[in-house]
Amino acid sequence: MKLLLTLLLWVNLAGTPDLATIRKLYTGVTKSESNAKEFSEKLSDISNSDDKTLVAYKAASILLDSKFEKKMKNKMDRFKEGAKLLESTIKSEPNNIEIRLIRLSIQENVPPITGYKKNIKEDKKYLTDHYSAQNATLKEYLKDFILQSKSFSEKEKQFVK
Repeated sequence: MKLLLTLLLWVNLAGTPDLATIRKLYTGVTKSESNAKEFSEKLSDISNSDDKTLVAYKAASILLDSKFEKKMKNKMDRFKEGAKLLESTIKSEPNNIEIRLIRLSIQENVPPITGYKKNIKEDKKYLTDHYSAQNATLKEYLKDFILQSKSFSEKEKQFVK
């Protein structure tokens, strides 16, 4: 019985991707369709009851997948699905800085026609206001994002250097 329980626990944990891997994949996800597909596959088993940061990355994967849809209706449906999931995740954890970073990274890169650029200033302010309170690993991840972000001016980027 112990062996069965251990095996079930191992299988369950093995199916959930670790955050470090997901972060690493996310940084290169826009470089190619194959990167986007790999990212999406890693997150395919994530459900709304999982860690909210992983759920936010899954929402980002859906938003990114919409870019590769051939039919406009499918593209729009996937985009709306991803945006809705990301917004509900933020609503459930509004103080999660990494989820805010994910939304900011999406919103600064979507076309204006989507109408999904409304939280850039809010998320940018949240990142700058709460950056110093993060652990070293998350600070480094935030810093890497901020330094390449189009939303931050050169002067604003100085606070992370």
